[in-house]
Amino acid sequence: MMQSETAGPAGPTGTEANEARAAWLRVLATAPTDALDAAYTRLGQAGALPAWRLLRKPESGMAMVRARAGGTGAQFNLGEITVTRCAVVLEDGDAAGTAGVAYIQGRSARHAEQAAVLDALLQRPAWHQRVQEIVLAPLASAHAERAAQQAATAAQTRVEFFTMVRGED
Repeated sequence: MMQSETAGPAGPTGTEANEARAAWLRVLATAPTDALDAAYTRLGQAGALPAWRLLRKPESGMAMVRARAGGTGAQFNLGEITVTRCAVVLEDGDAAGTAGVAYIQGRSARHAEQAAVLDALLQRPAWHQRVQEIVLAPLASAHAERAAQQAATAAQTRVEFFTMVRGED
């Protein structure tokens, strides 16, 4: 059975919606905990957040990280990282029962819970634009700046090799 790719009253569905959700979950998961705290606080000041309950309380565990030699070779187990996951459900409003999930690297239960609540809010049309402007846009911008700064730092150590042709006749 194929998923519909038409836009309904709640917005796009299917592949486009999955890609959008994956993008915002990535931003929420990679945000520094203090930056997410500040953004979450600003969102709360902009209006009362709906009530939610925990479906799965924040819990930490391990996940195996796999890699490929040279990016294209055979896969191998690189090592384990600590991951915290959380799931919440919003309890009030038109779309009661909207579930949000989060998986973050590290042991911050607060970060995982806030990211799960924001995921649920982003799925609601009434909250989507507000969360996008107050939380996601600044976090994504800060992430891009950090990535550019890291790339610039790494570029300083780049060595370019070249071969000079010897005059062999």
